[in-house]
Amino acid sequence: MPLSKNEIRKRALEFSKEYENAHYEKGETQSFYNDFFRVFGIKRQRVASFEAPVKKLGNKQGFIDLFWKGVLLVEQKSAGRDLSKAKTQAFDYFPNLKEQELPSHLLLSDFQTFELHDLETGDEYKFPLSDLHKHIDLFGFISGYKKRVFENQDPVNIKASEMMGQLHDTLLGNGYEGSELELFLVRLLFCLFADDTGIFDKDILKFFIEERTAEDGSDLGSQIQHLFQILDTPNTKRPATLDEDLAQFPYVNGDLFSEPLRIASFDSDMREALLKACYFDWSDISPAIFGSLFQSVMDKDKRRGLGAHYTNEQNIMKVIEPLFLEDLKVEYIKAKGSKKKLEALQQRMGRMKFLDPACGCGNFLIMAYRELRLLEIEILKEIYGPAPYNLELDISHMSKINVDQFYGIEYEEFPARIAEVALWLVDHQMNMRLSEEFGIYYARIPLVSAPHIHHADALETEWADILPISNQVTLLGNPPFRGSKYQSPEQRAQIKTIFSGVKGAGVLDYVSAWYLKAAQYLQGTDIRCAFVSTNSISQGEQVGILWRLLFEEYGIKIHFAHQTFAWGNEARGKANVHVIIIGFGSFDVKRKRIFEYDDIKGDPQEIVVKNINPYLVEGQDNFVENRTKPICDIPISGIGNKPIDGGYFLFTTDERDEFIKAEPAAQKFFRRWIGAQEFLNGFERWCLLLKDASPVELRSMPMSKERIQKVSQYRRGQIPAKGKEDIPKNKKRDAQTQKLGDFPTKFHVTNIPDTPYLVMPEASSSRRNYIPFGFEQPSTLASNLVKIACEVSPYHYGVLSSKMHMDWVRVVAGRLKSDYRYSTRLVYNNFPWPENPSVKHVDAVEKAAQNILDEREKYSDCSLADLYDPLTMPVGLLKAHHALDKAVDKAYRPQPFPSERHRIEYLFALYEKITAPLIAKSKKKKK
Repeated sequence: MPLSKNEIRKRALEFSKEYENAHYEKGETQSFYNDFFRVFGIKRQRVASFEAPVKKLGNKQGFIDLFWKGVLLVEQKSAGRDLSKAKTQAFDYFPNLKEQELPSHLLLSDFQTFELHDLETGDEYKFPLSDLHKHIDLFGFISGYKKRVFENQDPVNIKASEMMGQLHDTLLGNGYEGSELELFLVRLLFCLFADDTGIFDKDILKFFIEERTAEDGSDLGSQIQHLFQILDTPNTKRPATLDEDLAQFPYVNGDLFSEPLRIASFDSDMREALLKACYFDWSDISPAIFGSLFQSVMDKDKRRGLGAHYTNEQNIMKVIEPLFLEDLKVEYIKAKGSKKKLEALQQRMGRMKFLDPACGCGNFLIMAYRELRLLEIEILKEIYGPAPYNLELDISHMSKINVDQFYGIEYEEFPARIAEVALWLVDHQMNMRLSEEFGIYYARIPLVSAPHIHHADALETEWADILPISNQVTLLGNPPFRGSKYQSPEQRAQIKTIFSGVKGAGVLDYVSAWYLKAAQYLQGTDIRCAFVSTNSISQGEQVGILWRLLFEEYGIKIHFAHQTFAWGNEARGKANVHVIIIGFGSFDVKRKRIFEYDDIKGDPQEIVVKNINPYLVEGQDNFVENRTKPICDIPISGIGNKPIDGGYFLFTTDERDEFIKAEPAAQKFFRRWIGAQEFLNGFERWCLLLKDASPVELRSMPMSKERIQKVSQYRRGQIPAKGKEDIPKNKKRDAQTQKLGDFPTKFHVTNIPDTPYLVMPEASSSRRNYIPFGFEQPSTLASNLVKIACEVSPYHYGVLSSKMHMDWVRVVAGRLKSDYRYSTRLVYNNFPWPENPSVKHVDAVEKAAQNILDEREKYSDCSLADLYDPLTMPVGLLKAHHALDKAVDKAYRPQPFPSERHRIEYLFALYEKITAPLIAKSKKKKK
């Protein structure tokens, strides 16, 4: 157990006085450094050796005066000798040391002067022996009082995870697998961390493995198993004859080491890998993000992108700061100067409870715990005044916050175990921080309190059975998101059960179930909740289904929201997912905040608003739901043609030409065919449209008749689609499609205008600033992958091509992967058009719209995808769009719109104004 800082200072002063007048020669090094290590409560012989042999540069034999592998190299000179030569001599040893043996610190001395080099930071310190007591903080790497900075230390955490990955692979290769392997590695993680952070005496695990096990690894598994048993045995129940090296390990408790495991088999390489892990400094890892990395090493496929599978700390702070931490910090600032108020705040923090109902490896719980403890330490420093502190302080009763305030539900067993251990690790880190601040060592060993991490399915569990409902509870986390099309049958069944009776619930993302469960849990309370989620629940048709239920049935109010941003990390192989954060409760708050991102990978701008609607913008709690007719007087839009032909009526240009060459009579039945891809990328496809072919004509076209036959068979489920070998087992033809097989020349949906029409692609890249719309002639057939509208004027085209309409699309439209999904019923029919625009404004929009078409005509050899790529968009076309944007803005109101946010707020207010009479009429009709 580390000594208190005050005790170390006292011993350092005594050591200095004992040696300050002595003029030792180098031969007295051993007695000097044995006493030096005792200053810090360390038995030198347990960690460091004198006269360690090593090859110097030039392969000459050398001897290091004192060597603590991986930690400290000492080069000693007689009193008054030049230490610069000692430094040169020390660095001559480095080339032939193993990587894991390279020290983090170099100490040079002539018995009266110390020169300490921190080789990790490059810092150097020089002071006389008499001032040693003033510089004990520099030797925190010996005493255990090491200053730690909590940041996204990705290289450290990744390197640690790679080491665990090596151990995992070698053990797995020896047949040690499954839950036993997982638990074995979790225990090793705890021991490695304990060896570097003061839970164990410094480096006793490394010493035990290096000195007490055979080099070939033959007895390593049994020795580790023996160690695990000792860690689970109270000191009072240990054998009197227990080996001294094992007896110094403390009793841990907490059931971490209670479950018996098979003895793992090791060889020399495996032993070397474990020793390499022992030499690594585990005190620098962040339990908050290491846990997820640790989990990822269990899966080789995930490990290829190591660093891509954890949540970085900065993003977790986006959840916990506005959820509860900022309020506590404000209360702390207000309480400064009042011991009574500070103690009351600390007591309240000690009563808080936290539940993550999809906790994984515990990232959010760990960060919440760490930040609470850091704030508590600041409170304690205010209560007890500035340092130095009273030596009689009982530090063990200072902290009122413990891991048993934290609850989690996790579907998989291994992450649940990691979460539990990681909370213990961060608890010890905070105890060491408390020790460092007050100079008195404090550790909660043996473990008495434990976090409540439950291995269960959160959607099949009553959360109140895990944590009884009270106003002291806070809900938080990052539940799993999975689109309806990607859910397993079991997950779909859960959504169906949880949203029983809710119309349209089948389209909801899997994460929606956590929102409903949370809404039910926090009814009638002051409980606050915040979840990280896929942005799809604030877009498209899911909004009207999920949020109408939460708002109207459960009285939910959104308190804060982060609009879409990239949830990723700075590690190599990083993976970014576009997410949102929503903080909510069943009660209202006056001060609501939206965090919006100009750059989804950058920092947000905070905006204080009166209300946050389900689209995460300021406005009333409106729900844009599917409509069969537009809310304004505009042309009707619908889908193009839907053939359900299995591809047998569709041809590339080469296929069409070959077909016509073999069957010339078919030429007049070919029509140009466009879907979203053809329209945007400019490549040609053709459709064999035979609905108007007479029986006589068909009789003379056997190849066309063969195509008709194949379409009929495809619709009946008798053959696969064109170019496919098998019929998908999970795609049975419905009765309507099979019946359509009786009319093979007829499309499932036929929409062939006899006048020019507007084409609106259903899917378009979100990289584009504008969705390219355009006109087509009646001779071209549009597929069901585009929306079309007839009788569209240049004014209509102009408004639809404007930034005003695009801002509406970005907020209201759903997504197909990351692409915009343009829907007639949801986006087009609900778009609020300008109210009674003047002739002047209509003319201005039409003129600007025509300029866009004229600019596009200049580049007739380019596809729309090329023209609207932000990197290749011609300057003239971009300027034409900007001119159109200004004209459309003025059609809405005289004042300019400063930003997208202002446009959206205006559009929602206009939407509410236009739809209010429609909603009232609909309610009256229903009544």
